Amino acid sequence: MRGRKILIAGATGQVAVPVATALAADNEVWGIARFADPAVRDGLESAGVRCQPVNLASGVFDGVPTDFDYVINFAVAKSGRWNVDLAVNADAVGLLMAHCRTAQAFLHCSSAAVYDPPGDEPRTEEAALGDNHKPLFPTYSISKIAGEAVVRTCARVLGVPTVIARLNVPYGDNGGWPYFHLEMMLAGMAIPVPPGGPARYNPIHEDDIIATLPKLLAAASVPAVTVNWAGDQFVSLQEWCGYLGSLVGREPVFEESPQALRPNPVDVTRMHELVGGATVDWRDGMRRMVAACHPELLAG
Repeated sequence: MRGRKILIAGATGQVAVPVATALAADNEVWGIARFADPAVRDGLESAGVRCQPVNLASGVFDGVPTDFDYVINFAVAKSGRWNVDLAVNADAVGLLMAHCRTAQAFLHCSSAAVYDPPGDEPRTEEAALGDNHKPLFPTYSISKIAGEAVVRTCARVLGVPTVIARLNVPYGDNGGWPYFHLEMMLAGMAIPVPPGGPARYNPIHEDDIIATLPKLLAAASVPAVTVNWAGDQFVSLQEWCGYLGSLVGREPVFEESPQALRPNPVDVTRMHELVGGATVDWRDGMRRMVAACHPELLAG
């Protein structure tokens, strides 16, 4: 993707930062967020991203152009306050689509957290939805489901080609859920796991997120298309914690808890049809994550 004008909402997030940095090498990239951390803003601007402060909860986009080729929404709120999280995760998305209604494609980053967690079978895009993350983030799953509904409606009303991509455990040099587990091990904390067998997911490395993004935008349509955005490998939380522990010389301690998130593997058949598969092996990706975050601890 070269020579395009691209807007990234929620530009300071874990996934958005490496995406914005990569795209800025060959495109005019704008990032909108509150930019509460000056260091993150400085890093983005050094990479060539034009940063425009915006409070997405307000739905006001003063200073933000309307003539973008592509709009990518990574904005997310997990405050636990319904009015705030619905405003950011749902209302603001529709207002952003209306602001940029001439875009060639709109990518809304959703989450596999929208799926109801009845068992360990991989979820297709047609699987039942539910309050997956309620034990940890009481507003998250419901507000993300609401956001998808807003996006689907606006795609049809405004005629904006749209793709809704449900991420499942994104990680990389910029962090992610496995990184938090690594920090818990280093702090001597027990890692909560659900009762029963291993809790499987499809972790996807930031390199694969960046590589598949142009094809996802190309697949955008009216009505919106929904696709699981995830790695090809099923990996349990217990397995990646064990591997991370082996890299830094720590043994993970697990603690069964009914409040722990349930397993959430997804089916990536549609992703393969639209954009192809992921290429980064999870062990290679997580070793790179450790090398980036804690090079002093990497064993061997």
